[in-house]
Amino acid sequence: MRSRDGDHSYTRRLCTVVLLLSSLALNASEFLISYRYVVKDAILYNENLTIAKAMHNCQGKPQKPLLLESSGDEDLRVIIERNRGEFITYIHRLGLHVQHKEKTINYQNISTTILTLKTTCFKVGFNDNFVKISPLK
Repeated sequence: MRSRDGDHSYTRRLCTVVLLLSSLALNASEFLISYRYVVKDAILYNENLTIAKAMHNCQGKPQKPLLLESSGDEDLRVIIERNRGEFITYIHRLGLHVQHKEKTINYQNISTTILTLKTTCFKVGFNDNFVKISPLK
């Protein structure tokens, strides 16, 4: 039976199915990633890489992507750990916030440097052999 305002429910349902299937076909997800690196007195004190799946769609355009070898794995945390050096170099190029404190007391130097990538949304596309990671800006 047709509703008074036309057959909008059918059209809406069809559009939802098409969007769902296209997103599954692209196999792309959005993740929130943050990074913090702390050095005290020239010794690595703490390094923290946080990865979480985004609860809602992020706004922005994908920037220059990074391709990492996945070997068929679909867990982003495992893939990044396997390619950690390449990923850390990539996020350093994105731009990190640098905070540095230094003081000298009785000829003893005390310094702390903190590098931070604030929580950033990344579009992640999984393929059979590679993962394409693009920050959204």
